[in-house]
Amino acid sequence: MLPLGTPIPDFSLPDVVGGAVLSSSALLGKPSVVFFICNHCPFVKHIRAGIADFGRFCQERGIEMVAVSSNDADAYPADAPPAMKEEARQAGYVFPYLYDESQAVARAFDAACTPDLYVFDAAGKLAYRGQFDGARPGNDVAVTGADARAAVEALLAGRVPSADQLPSIGCNIKWRQS
Repeated sequence: MLPLGTPIPDFSLPDVVGGAVLSSSALLGKPSVVFFICNHCPFVKHIRAGIADFGRFCQERGIEMVAVSSNDADAYPADAPPAMKEEARQAGYVFPYLYDESQAVARAFDAACTPDLYVFDAAGKLAYRGQFDGARPGNDVAVTGADARAAVEALLAGRVPSADQLPSIGCNIKWRQS
């Protein structure tokens, strides 16, 4: 896992919804969230409504949130930009959904799976990385985004999120074969 305190990695990626290129510098100055997701992962599908709700939660509090898909879209066409745009519309995502075609951004974040969540403080330093909440396909834990919300709420209150952070569990990022 990326060490706490790590500066947000530099990136510029296209937003498949709005068409603009968004850079990591746009996330500085207030807490921000970078959420690695994809369309076909059953773990992401399980928390899909929770991701949309968390996006609204962040938006209402002035927190910048972006989602990034880094999967190999040639091997997994359900994760290609046109499908990402449709997924964002259907799911009700209110945040940019960025496409990391080169997979360099996922590597810079040490992202390993979908979903994989990173919360940065206003200075752009990593304050939380880990699970969205304890919900998984097949368990009876409600999708609440409790872990992610607690990290954001701590930062908004001027506190450091708890260092007791559980790693994300999900599908491995689908890396391009060399």
